[in-house]
Amino acid sequence: MRRYDKWVMLSIVGIIALAVWAIFPPGEKINLGLDLKGGMHLVLEADESKLPPEEDLKDAMNTGLEIIRNRIDQFGVKEPTIVRQGDKRIIVDLPGIEDPQRAIDIVGKTALLEFKLLDEKGNLNEALQGKISSEDEVLYDSKGEPYLLKKETLLTGKTIKDTRVEIGQWGQPYVTLSFDKEGADKFAQITGRHVGERLAIVLDNVVKTAPVVKTRIPDGKAIIEGNFTMEKANELRIVLKSGALPVPFNIIQNTTVGPSLGQDSIRKGFWAGIIGFICVIFFMVFYYKKAGLIADVALLLNLLFLLGALAGLKATLTLPGIAGIILTIGMSVDANVIIFERIREELRKERAPRSALDAGYSGALRTILDANITTLITALILLQFGSGPIKGFATTLSIGILASLFTAIVVTKTIFNLLLAGRPIKRLSI
Repeated sequence: MRRYDKWVMLSIVGIIALAVWAIFPPGEKINLGLDLKGGMHLVLEADESKLPPEEDLKDAMNTGLEIIRNRIDQFGVKEPTIVRQGDKRIIVDLPGIEDPQRAIDIVGKTALLEFKLLDEKGNLNEALQGKISSEDEVLYDSKGEPYLLKKETLLTGKTIKDTRVEIGQWGQPYVTLSFDKEGADKFAQITGRHVGERLAIVLDNVVKTAPVVKTRIPDGKAIIEGNFTMEKANELRIVLKSGALPVPFNIIQNTTVGPSLGQDSIRKGFWAGIIGFICVIFFMVFYYKKAGLIADVALLLNLLFLLGALAGLKATLTLPGIAGIILTIGMSVDANVIIFERIREELRKERAPRSALDAGYSGALRTILDANITTLITALILLQFGSGPIKGFATTLSIGILASLFTAIVVTKTIFNLLLAGRPIKRLSI
């Protein structure tokens, strides 16, 4: 065996080991999409009637899309699909979601945070009966307790820089806020001007807390308390940190996809792949004999590399992705067919086995690259501009093309060289 072949074989063994590790790393799996794993499908529609006059709908939709994406990323959903549909709708697919209501609350919450003063000189009872000043309003906390507040908003959550969940002295979680420089300066002015008064923190027109301002707060930090559980406190942190939606969104469709549908899709896709794989294997062995068996080994490695890449890159496998894998099974032997036919042509010219082998691979290389690169360009375009199922199909197709190029050009030739090395073979049967 030549030194070159030894190093190539060691490289192949190493790549196989990495691929196996990638498929079965500690605690990791290939992520499954909504159509395989189940989850939630939401359709959100912007409430155009509540759009501020100075706000453009297109800009509001773009901002809302980013805010919803940030919220879902912090919620921990793997590989969600978040796309625009038309002028005022957003489609959200959340695979593997375990708490649908919490997800709905996070995605759809307006998260408008406001700081307002309590009108302690006003009469709350009269306000509840309708005798209320035009400068005041009545808002309630989560327990239904009313508060008489001044309508003027002194500060909003737009200047929030960071939010954290802390644990109090008695184990009660609360949320801390820190503002950017502009917000910190305003907060310092507000707390300095209203020492001894109660400043309410209002989220989506619900009073969360209304503490007394004891002193000027120069560092731009505030605390939101409200008998939170750890889950609710973290949910509040997520929506505050990602920012307020520029326009309210109504959930017009909420569909829960059960895992049974996904299991059925996986089973059918698995059997389709197995049947296609067996047919290709038998055809290659029947038509190309031992060379066909070598092509089948390359096909096995190709599938191993493909699954390893999906796991290593933490890509999401969808039903169209399974279709891409099945398509890859057929495409991966295409390069071998071209190579074997070129080798046959050389053997008909009575060339020596090694010479015919080298000439066959050299002659087929350009054709193989042309065919696969054009397909790869199409797959990359789908990957860049597609979304959801199209992107899943493009991902598996792209990885499959690259893996099949490697196994066809490098792996099969190395196996042929090993078979011919050091043996007085007079005939290469293909």
